[in-house]
Amino acid sequence: MGITLYSLGAAQEVTGSKHIFEIDGRAFMVDCGAFQGRRNEADQKNRSFDVPVDKVESVILTHAHYDHCGLLPLMTKNGYKGNIFATPATRDLANLIMMDSANIQARDAEYLRKQAARKGEKFTWTPLFTEGDVVEAANQIITLSYKRKMYIAPDVQLEFFDAGHILGSALACVTINRPHYQDSQSHKPTHLWDKILGQKTVSKQTQGSSDEVRILYTGDLGRKNKAIIRDPAIDVPAPDYIVLESTYGDRKHEEADMALDELVKIVRKAVKQKGKIIIPSFAIERTQELVYYFHRLVDKKKIPEIPIYVDSPMATNATGIFQVHPECYDEATHEAFLKHHKNPFGFNALSFVQSVAESKELNKMPGPMVIITADGMCEAGRVLHHLANNISNPANQVLLVGFMAEHTLGRRLQNGEKEVRIMGDWFNVRASISQINAFSAHADYTECLEWLNSIDTSRLKKIFLVHGESDAQTVFKGYLEQNGYPNVQIVKYGETYDL
Repeated sequence: MGITLYSLGAAQEVTGSKHIFEIDGRAFMVDCGAFQGRRNEADQKNRSFDVPVDKVESVILTHAHYDHCGLLPLMTKNGYKGNIFATPATRDLANLIMMDSANIQARDAEYLRKQAARKGEKFTWTPLFTEGDVVEAANQIITLSYKRKMYIAPDVQLEFFDAGHILGSALACVTINRPHYQDSQSHKPTHLWDKILGQKTVSKQTQGSSDEVRILYTGDLGRKNKAIIRDPAIDVPAPDYIVLESTYGDRKHEEADMALDELVKIVRKAVKQKGKIIIPSFAIERTQELVYYFHRLVDKKKIPEIPIYVDSPMATNATGIFQVHPECYDEATHEAFLKHHKNPFGFNALSFVQSVAESKELNKMPGPMVIITADGMCEAGRVLHHLANNISNPANQVLLVGFMAEHTLGRRLQNGEKEVRIMGDWFNVRASISQINAFSAHADYTECLEWLNSIDTSRLKKIFLVHGESDAQTVFKGYLEQNGYPNVQIVKYGETYDL
C-alpha cells in the first residue's frame, strides 16, 4: 500500500489550503481554498488551478473560511462529481461564503466591463466561477457530525472532531485501512478494495493481516477558552501523522483578560474623542465574537453603551447561521442562549447594516461609534470605504483583530506605514492603529504545543507543517523539535512525501 501526501496550496504560505493524500494513485483532497493577498496575485494564483480533479475520489472540508472552501466551485466546474464531506455548520457557512464570492466576482466583472467600454479597451477578465457552480458544489456536500465515523471509500474512514476554530470547524481524522485477504484458489494476497470492485473472488475465511495508517489534519487549529465555541478536541484517536497548521508559528497571543482591558481602553478613548473605531473583521466567527465581547463589557458596565454597527451583509447572514447551530456552542453560551434565552449575538446598542446607502450614511454620522466591517485583511469590501473616509482623522482608531497576510493593506497598517493607498488614492494615516491578537481564532505556537501534548501521540511518526509563512514555520519547527517532536517536515508546494 503506497500512501503519498502533497499540498497544492498553503505550503510555506498562509492561504489557499489544498492538501492531497493518495493511496496507490487514488486521490483524496482535504480543503480546496482560495489564495488571499494582493488582488492581481490572488487572481492569478486562483486561476492556476492544478488540482488533479479526475483523480480525486472525495473532498474533505475542515471549515468554511474562504481560504479553505473558496475554490470548491472550481472543482465542480472542472468536472468533479464526487462527495464533499463537512460538518452541518460548515456546510451552511461554506454555502454563504461561496455564493458571496460568486456575487462579488459578477459585480467586479460588470464594473470592469463598463470601465473597458469607457476606455475603448477589450474586456477579457471573467469570474472564476458563477452562482451556478456554487449551487453544484453545494449539492455535493454530505454532512457528517462530530464523532460520527463514515467510510468515504471502502478503505478510508473519516471522523470529525471539534477544532475550536470557528463554528463547525473540524479536525479531520482519516484512517486508511486496507485489510488483506487470501485468495482461496491462488493464495495470493488481494485487497478489500479489489473484492468490492469484483475484480477477484476471495474467501473471507482466509482473512490475513491488516494495514492501518491514521492521518490527522488539523485544518485551522483553534484555541482554548474562546467565546461561543468549544475548545479544540483532545480525545482524537492516536495519529501516525499530523498535518498541522503554523500560522502563528513565531508569535504568541496576549492573554484574553488583557485583550478585554485593551478593548475597554480603546472604546473609552473613542468616547472621549468622539471618534470612530473601524474594525476590519472576518465575517465568520470574529464578528460574532466581537459582538459577544462588546455585549459582555456593556453588561458589566465596563464600557458605555455606544452605537455598534456590523456593516457586512455576509456577517449578518452568518450570525443567523450561528443561531441555528447550538450544537457547536461551549457550555457558557449554551447556558445563556438555550436556558436563559439571552441572545449572545445582539443587544440594544447593536445594528446590522445591509444596504450600501446605509453603509455610506455611517461616514456622515458623528462619533463615537464602532464599525465592524469586512474584509478582514482590508483588501476588498466596505472596509475600504470606511478606511478611506476615516483614516486621516486623528480622533479615529483602526483596530486590527486578525492575521494580516503579506502585501495586504492590513499588513501595511500593522507595519505602521504613514501613508497607504486605498482604491487608487493615497491617504495619510493619522488615525491610531491598534492590534489585539488575542481575538485570533488560530492557536499560537505555545498553544499548538499544549494541544499536541494533550493528545495521544504514542503512534506519532511525523508532523507536517502547512498553512504558515516560511519564516514562522522555520521557528515553529525548531520549537517543536526542542520540545519532544523531532520529526517535523515543512511541506513545500507540490513536493510529495511518502508515508
